[in-house]
Amino acid sequence: QDIRNGHGVCVVDPHGSLIEDYILPHIPKERADDVIIFDPSDIGRPLGLNMLEASTQQEMDFAASEMITIFYKLLPDPAMAGPMFEHYMRNALLALMADQNNPGTLVELARLFTDKDFRAEKLTHVTDIMVKDFWEREYEASQKGSTGADMLSYVISKTGRFVENNMMRNIIGQPKSGINFRQVMDEGKILLINLSKGKVGEMNSNLLGLIAVSKLQMAALARADMPEEERKDFYLYIDEFQNFITDSISVILAEARKYKLNLIMGHQYIAQLIQHGDSRV
Repeated sequence: QDIRNGHGVCVVDPHGSLIEDYILPHIPKERADDVIIFDPSDIGRPLGLNMLEASTQQEMDFAASEMITIFYKLLPDPAMAGPMFEHYMRNALLALMADQNNPGTLVELARLFTDKDFRAEKLTHVTDIMVKDFWEREYEASQKGSTGADMLSYVISKTGRFVENNMMRNIIGQPKSGINFRQVMDEGKILLINLSKGKVGEMNSNLLGLIAVSKLQMAALARADMPEEERKDFYLYIDEFQNFITDSISVILAEARKYKLNLIMGHQYIAQLIQHGDSRV
């Protein structure tokens, strides 16, 4: 109905059947050119999806915080989680995002810790003195003890399952995303995200869905640069939404009307919303 009414729509489907059986066959011919399909299982034409694209310091900070939260959500490990992990990860992500013309990717995360020449090249684009000081002083000092090695092994062990997967590497390893989420929202496109767990795997489906929803949140928040009366309504449908959101969704839920982002979130029972003893979502 939203599509027939000419609205912008995004559907995050973790099963595939909603998009394939119930949406695509019923899209009006006059809106066919508005359709954008993101299907990770289409390995012949992989569409890039890079969480580390940011054009402002605010977006960089949001992306770094979201990525850390995503790692916690996907790979809970109480033994290693904590301030030290967040400190190292945040500085690594901010360093990779510093070059806006050629942003780093999650595939290069481990390389930042191991390749001194690559790290030096990335630091030439860093203007944040705190980030630069971390890599030039604190990280170098940590190499004399076990802290740096422990953190490196943890980062590699947690990101390796995605990087070593050829399908995932071809998606999250592209510096530029194939989808301009802000343009999708402002121009009222129809974005269909087919994350069929049977085709791409549950962990991969969840990671890509979390990144896509986070990028939509970034796009919505960036609408602050345009008058409210010029913002078009955009409808975001998330099935099994407990798998694809972080705590930052509360910001959108509280301020959705201002950013003209309309959320329709489906799940089966209340207990799904309480994970790891956290019911804030």
